[in-house]
Amino acid sequence: MRAGDLAVEYETVGADSDAMAAARLMAKQRLPALLVVDEAGAPKAILPASQMIKVLVPVYVVEDPTLAAVVDERHADRLCEALAGRTVRDCLSKSVPAPPVAEPDATALEVAALMAQVRSPLVAVVDKDKAGMRLLGVITASHLLERLLIAAT
Repeated sequence: MRAGDLAVEYETVGADSDAMAAARLMAKQRLPALLVVDEAGAPKAILPASQMIKVLVPVYVVEDPTLAAVVDERHADRLCEALAGRTVRDCLSKSVPAPPVAEPDATALEVAALMAQVRSPLVAVVDKDKAGMRLLGVITASHLLERLLIAAT
């Protein structure tokens, strides 16, 4: 199995995309993360769903999780209001590493090793040429695991 064969179409967003729309996309399609691309469509960052959740939680609760028990449900139900007027860029962690990328001829083991090394829920498969990077698709950890399990039987 090669990365080019494992890659599937995947939702992407731009850094200036609306954060609320990005959160809705994640929720509706149950995505573990979104791939953030630049204007040319090249991978620039990964926005994990866990990071999006972190943006919703007030800083004082992140710093002291015991305070979560004293926030009433009425206020908890309005957590997503924190996304109003924000962009995907606002939701990315301040030290965003480059997203893991694999070339189409990378083996499944190479992709798995890359995922494990950077602890990423997905790897972008790109074709690199003189013009830059062209996104071919994405391999999610769950899809890779599924394919590896099929091969094991």
